[in-house]
Amino acid sequence: MKFSAAFLASAAALLASTLPMATATPVAARDVFVPPITYPHAGTVWYIGQTHNVTWDTSKAPVNITNGKGIIMLRKGDLTTPVILQNNFDIRKGRIEVRVPWVVDGSDYKLVLFGDSGNFSPNFTIKGSGVAW
Repeated sequence: MKFSAAFLASAAALLASTLPMATATPVAARDVFVPPITYPHAGTVWYIGQTHNVTWDTSKAPVNITNGKGIIMLRKGDLTTPVILQNNFDIRKGRIEVRVPWVVDGSDYKLVLFGDSGNFSPNFTIKGSGVAW
């Protein structure tokens, strides 16, 4: 059986007219809180085994934060390591204590603070392993 182009076009139009009109569901406005890390700062030196208070500026925090649970990870050079220094804390806190892990000595460490998004501290130094990379 052969169908003409006109018949197929008519059938498609009829089918389209009987289907409910698809509408996009509006996306609620999302807040993104990217608090700048204030400590450690450039020039900071940490030693393995010490504890430090990582701090960040919460003065511009939105009232409602989509993801209010924070994670702090260690970054070396251009790579975020799998080392989690602290997690599951309230990002609105503005500070959290961490223990410096055993890592190779280096001056190219950063912290990554994740919550709504990730942001990096300036480079700082970790010493004490006796191993340089």
